[in-house]
Amino acid sequence: MGPVTRAEGETGRHRRSGVGVGIGQRIIDEFLNSRPVSAHLILIPTTRSKTKSRDTVLSLRKHLHQTVHTSKQLEARFGANFDRRTTIARVHVLSVQIDLCDLRSIRAAANQLINGKVTDPTGVIDDVKIPRIDAALFNAGLGGWEGLNWLEFARQFFTVGLIQSTTFPSFKKALPAVVLDSQKLLGGDNSKSGSPPELAEVFCANVFGHYVLAHELLPLLSRVNVSEVPGRVVWTSSIDAGYEHLDFDDFQASRYMAPYESSKRITDLISLTAELPSVQDASASYFASPAAADKPVKPRFYLSHPGIVCTPMFPLNWFLFFWYWVVMHLSRLCGSPWHTVDVSRGACATSWLALADQSTLDAADAQYIKWGSSVTRTGRAAPKKTEVEGWGWEGRFEDAEALKRDVSDGVLHKTVGRKWDAVTLTKVKRAEFEADGSRCWTELERLRVAWEAALDKKA
Repeated sequence: MGPVTRAEGETGRHRRSGVGVGIGQRIIDEFLNSRPVSAHLILIPTTRSKTKSRDTVLSLRKHLHQTVHTSKQLEARFGANFDRRTTIARVHVLSVQIDLCDLRSIRAAANQLINGKVTDPTGVIDDVKIPRIDAALFNAGLGGWEGLNWLEFARQFFTVGLIQSTTFPSFKKALPAVVLDSQKLLGGDNSKSGSPPELAEVFCANVFGHYVLAHELLPLLSRVNVSEVPGRVVWTSSIDAGYEHLDFDDFQASRYMAPYESSKRITDLISLTAELPSVQDASASYFASPAAADKPVKPRFYLSHPGIVCTPMFPLNWFLFFWYWVVMHLSRLCGSPWHTVDVSRGACATSWLALADQSTLDAADAQYIKWGSSVTRTGRAAPKKTEVEGWGWEGRFEDAEALKRDVSDGVLHKTVGRKWDAVTLTKVKRAEFEADGSRCWTELERLRVAWEAALDKKA
């Protein structure tokens, strides 16, 4: 298997959440348990500094060694032919530095991946030339929260109950929006480069930075002919990304919208509408990169979310974090399918989309579904279809009777974990969703083209 690049997670304003490391760990485990002994995995986590890259690479290698030396599943699978040293040698962990709030950094990292070599920050592995990328996993992001509205917490808890209020919280308080310094992003005086549009920090970290990175990486994600397995871009959203979280009058959530939830609604819209004919006019220029003109088969977008994971992403002191952890486990025990709690279970949907056989994804029309990491009361994780407001589960109209006929069992049934105020998808709402998707693509392309022009002039 070729490279899997992974954008490292961040939390609060600038702390890492651990979800990215969990994705890397789960991909290592599932790769070793599903691929033949001749297959190799190149995993390229990205961080903002060489120090973080070194720490992440060492952490993932430590996990690899622990898995190989303790996994009964691997021993059972390979039997007498199980060789630990050979198994460890099949996984190669390297790293690249990217700051998703710095477009010059994104360009430099993409250029390194396409035209240069990927390095090992620990100095153990020689530099490697990357011929292609099989899957780019976008999970980095900023939360942009400052705390809880306790009165709203009490109101929601007594109105809709424990599971609903801990799955779709309305009591998170957003920090004042931060707008990035355009002059700094351009590398100093921008008088020769004009004045490109402003970029809000959370919007750039959660959506626009990834959007630009995927475009820059098209030469590695695209394919020459349809017989090749297409490249994959797996976006990470949130279970709580409803219609009310996006206002096109405050598209970047720099004035009055909640930035994290707004960015995730945009993520849902662009991923699920990427291949719709009605959106092609708005998105065609994004996939028509001159750098990948000789590779007409463009990558496919897939959408995931980690469920509800206990990480430092929400700013709580140690006492509140402990009770946060307790309440999340209690929600799971009460029947919530979304409270994955730990990062390994939260990585389930993303790792599945990265490693699943393409025929499996095609059979499920996976690019039109938001896949969430779900969990049973006992902790067994599996990818689960997630309802999206204005889209449903698969972009199809399903009434109450159709939902009852869903063949999925247990927590994987569509109606399990559904939001309390969810309504049946209508043609009007479906049309609005497509229109909103087109508007998102149009605005993101406007920003991308404007910033590319400014960066080119500066260069």
